[in-house]
Amino acid sequence: MSPTPARITAVDTFDVRFPTSRELDGSDAMNPDPDYSAAYVVLRTDADDGLEGHGFTFTIGRGNDVQVAAIEALRHHVLGRSVEELCADPGTLNRDLIGDSQLRWLGPEKGVMHMAIGAVVNALWDLAAKRARKPLWRFLADAEPQWLVSQVDFRYIADALTPQEALAILQLGRRGAAEREVLLRERGYPGYTTSPGWLGYSDEKLTRLARQAVADGFTQIKLKVGADLADDVRRCRTAREAIGPDIRMAIDANQRWNVGEAVEWTRALAEFDPYWVEEPTSPDDVLGHAAIRKAVAPVKVATGEHVQNRIVFKQLLQAGAIDVLQIDAARVGGVNENLAILLLAAKFGVPVCPHAGGVGLCELVQHLSMFDYVALSGTTENRVIEYVDHLHDHFIDPVVLRDGHYTAPTAPGFSAAMRAESLAEFTYPDGAFWAADLAQGKGAAA
Repeated sequence: MSPTPARITAVDTFDVRFPTSRELDGSDAMNPDPDYSAAYVVLRTDADDGLEGHGFTFTIGRGNDVQVAAIEALRHHVLGRSVEELCADPGTLNRDLIGDSQLRWLGPEKGVMHMAIGAVVNALWDLAAKRARKPLWRFLADAEPQWLVSQVDFRYIADALTPQEALAILQLGRRGAAEREVLLRERGYPGYTTSPGWLGYSDEKLTRLARQAVADGFTQIKLKVGADLADDVRRCRTAREAIGPDIRMAIDANQRWNVGEAVEWTRALAEFDPYWVEEPTSPDDVLGHAAIRKAVAPVKVATGEHVQNRIVFKQLLQAGAIDVLQIDAARVGGVNENLAILLLAAKFGVPVCPHAGGVGLCELVQHLSMFDYVALSGTTENRVIEYVDHLHDHFIDPVVLRDGHYTAPTAPGFSAAMRAESLAEFTYPDGAFWAADLAQGKGAAA
């Protein structure tokens, strides 16, 4: 008698919030007081191996409960399904979640529901990689190109990238992959840091952290801008004096400007040699980005952390609107959709420099960039992963930086699992921290 196949038995969710607003960590012109948060999901099974799939999407406080509710609305698509079948073809779950017509109406393929899909899909990939006993970057890099193509939804992007083109790109990407994996393990993947540049920091703190970033081996930092031009001029001058002329300095407006303002403001800061201007206007404004790019060159234009799906990324590339494409591991529909976006970037020859920071975004997106280097684009030239130096201690397998480079994860999975004690302390509103906080009448995240 054959054994009963393992099934998904639980989809557990947690509203996890950290009080980062109290030190102004994460502050920028659009988001002055974020409480970095994660709508967190755990897929549990009845398999004898005891493995679980962990995933999440990132928010900044209020509304994280709404995001959790969106994940819970997907539970019926997951419970009771075969673990082996799902892990052999995560694309089936991705298609089922996106294809729920009644929930799709709330998007389609954008916003809270799409981010919820990303959390669940990422949790499945975490489980699949753990069952394969590989870190996700290597699980993807070792996969057959034909199988990777089967994981991509080409609907709405086939005019820019066909399955045949994607297969050819992946087949070419495998050449030299073994040698690149050795290099990756030896030197890691280049990073840059936003830690000095939060808008709420004093000039003294900015200077100290910028100098420390250079000492730590980073060759690029990033400053938040967009609230006050005179303030930005002073802060950019302060940062440039701290890091010298040879370290790259990016600026990030977090969607603050109209198109004309973006051009004027960026030109006003051009004397400080910004490498790129990030999110200069609405992430949905493809033509606005194209106009800004034309007007501010040679300053590069970067965007992507709030781009809602592969279709908008396709248009940004088709319109020649960006110099740098910034994927986010948890904004779109998970690994499957990010595979599509990485392939689009490779087709158009645009470098990918992921958005990270937040809660666990560094832990996740490092895997996608490392796969991209080893088995897709084959290069790290002009490519860096964002790094922010807080909240990593809440993860079982946190990122490790060495000389400004992300070291390649070795533990199986997607590096997504949070520590049980962190969940117990920071789950809102009943975790130990928030219960005490609310009892004192603070309740900043309420």
